Amino acid sequence: MTVTAPEHKTAAPAAESAGAVPRPWLVVAVREVVVKLRDRNFIISTLVSILMIAAGVGISAYFGARTTEHTVGVVGDTGQEIVETADETVVDGDSVTARRYADAAEARAAVEAEEVDVALLPADGSWTVVGLSDVGSDIERLLRDAVAAEVLERNAEEAGTSTEELTAGSDVAVELLEGDAENALLKRIVGFAFAFLFYMAAIVFGMTIATSVLEEKQNRVVEILATAIPIRQLLYGKVVGNSALALAQIALYAVVGLVGLNFTDVVADVGFIVGAAGWFVVFFVVGFFALAAVFGVIGSLASRTEDLNSSTGPVMMVIMAATFIGIFATGTFLTVASFVPIVSSVAMPVRMLGGDVPVWQPIVALLLNLVAAYGLVRFGERIYQRAVLQGGTALSWRQALKLEA
Repeated sequence: MTVTAPEHKTAAPAAESAGAVPRPWLVVAVREVVVKLRDRNFIISTLVSILMIAAGVGISAYFGARTTEHTVGVVGDTGQEIVETADETVVDGDSVTARRYADAAEARAAVEAEEVDVALLPADGSWTVVGLSDVGSDIERLLRDAVAAEVLERNAEEAGTSTEELTAGSDVAVELLEGDAENALLKRIVGFAFAFLFYMAAIVFGMTIATSVLEEKQNRVVEILATAIPIRQLLYGKVVGNSALALAQIALYAVVGLVGLNFTDVVADVGFIVGAAGWFVVFFVVGFFALAAVFGVIGSLASRTEDLNSSTGPVMMVIMAATFIGIFATGTFLTVASFVPIVSSVAMPVRMLGGDVPVWQPIVALLLNLVAAYGLVRFGERIYQRAVLQGGTALSWRQALKLEA
């Protein structure tokens, strides 16, 4: 079946000859931004996301700043010394305090009356931790380690040696060939944030572009616009406008997150992510620009909303691949992915979180992304100009290319 484009033949020359509209793509871009900013659903979803980010940072700061005071009932000097040893090894501001009792029965009664959290009692050459209905894993671990240290020291004295000599050479350190062990968790969190932000922006604003193009096509508004604005300028404007919105939204989320970090104790450790975050913004702009052009073409090929769901499969696979690679990929696979256009929008910034990435590599990856984005925009422009004025039925990419521009 051959498809023709009579409407396009008449509308395109009029659009090309209309010189009254300066920078038509900018007019379309501003219109896209204004319409979106007036959309109640967009505003509500943005505010909800901001509240979720602020709540997440606040909850993390709250639990990170909490301290736990463990009270342990003991009998005799040895039990008290063990508890003091446990208190010396505790971290993050927690404390372990001993409360002495006359005998084991009185200490057990104190646990039952909830005067102390647990009791540490001697029992036939060993020790027993007594709890009411449960013994917390933290206090149990602290007391086990303290008992082991106390017994080791006593046995060393009886053997005429010292704990230092007995434990010489037993220290175990952690070394990472890539990155810093202290910042490993923070890197994973930031890497997840990069991938999640890219995924959400690509899905939300990409579908917005496709839906907007489809609605204008169904309402025949595009035929009116085509008399004053070149068709390709419509695509450029939609891509630029929604790219600017996506970038602004991500910047807003980043500001909220960074302001929230000022109220936590990790603010001094986030300096190493600044460079990677800057590269992420640059890669995001280029990668999203390419995806936005594809979503615009998908909208022009569709004739109804159901067509969008069936035609977005390939681009959704690319977005999902970039997301999963950014979260889970490591080693050589991540290195290779960081040079793949679009996917590198997440993979390269995640790699840079680990440091030791030569500066030429992100530059090369960015250039490859730029070439791919330019190619997709130009190819998308050809299809968009042929398909957006066609009504009646959905078109495939091949059918659209056969139409006369």
